[in-house]
Amino acid sequence: MSTIVLQLFIAGRTPRTEHAIATLQVLIVERLAGYPCELVIVDVLTDPQQAEERQIFATPTLIKESPLPQRRIIGDLADADGLLTALGLPPARLPS
Repeated sequence: MSTIVLQLFIAGRTPRTEHAIATLQVLIVERLAGYPCELVIVDVLTDPQQAEERQIFATPTLIKESPLPQRRIIGDLADADGLLTALGLPPARLPS
């Protein structure tokens, strides 16, 4: 599998954005273990041009850039199983 590239668009450092970041970090470490994964965090308050280019209208917004197809999730990122399903990503490979 190619590298999983995720972009998380946030609006400043608030408890909601910190929770979204923490949820994704746990998801990457625990649920996507064994897959190469990159998480890019973009704060739309400090980089509004990226938000405009990517048509980000609400935060948090998570975009799976690769592997294709691209997927976008807006809002609550609390459910790890739901995130994996919505992003079309496989669960962690378990050792045999």
